[in-house]
Amino acid sequence: MNLESYKKQALQKQKEHRKFLETLKKKPPKNLDYMVQETHDQVFEKIDCLQCANCCKTTGPLYTEKDVERISKHLRMKSADFEAKFLRVDEDNDKVLQNLPCFFLNQDNTCSIYDVRPKACREYPHTDRKKIYQINHLMIQNTVICPAAFEFVEKMMDNLNK
Repeated sequence: MNLESYKKQALQKQKEHRKFLETLKKKPPKNLDYMVQETHDQVFEKIDCLQCANCCKTTGPLYTEKDVERISKHLRMKSADFEAKFLRVDEDNDKVLQNLPCFFLNQDNTCSIYDVRPKACREYPHTDRKKIYQINHLMIQNTVICPAAFEFVEKMMDNLNK
């Protein structure tokens, strides 16, 4: 998987993707949620996250209080100790990782806390979400990071332009 090639394509197509996603927002097809789920499934039949893990290497998820409690409990740490060791507060006042790539990313691109990973990680790249047009800005950002998000938008465009 050539991440540079995906990123380059995504940047070149941002305007086109943004325009397409805006049309979904203005005039969503009746069966949009169904189409989104079907397209998501098709994309992930072909793309294996373990071959990439670019999200874990380049972007840090937001950690909710529930995430912190669940993960620190799993690691048998106090929440405050977990936060001090791994997290920082960013400019938006969100708890995020101190460093990238993610500390919990293993050499083989698996996650050492997969079963208790943050909600943001479980939902990424948000290509199976209902009312997808509510996160257009996020989807555009994700196409540059995640080959699956890029392929998702491309496939949605193909499916709707048939």
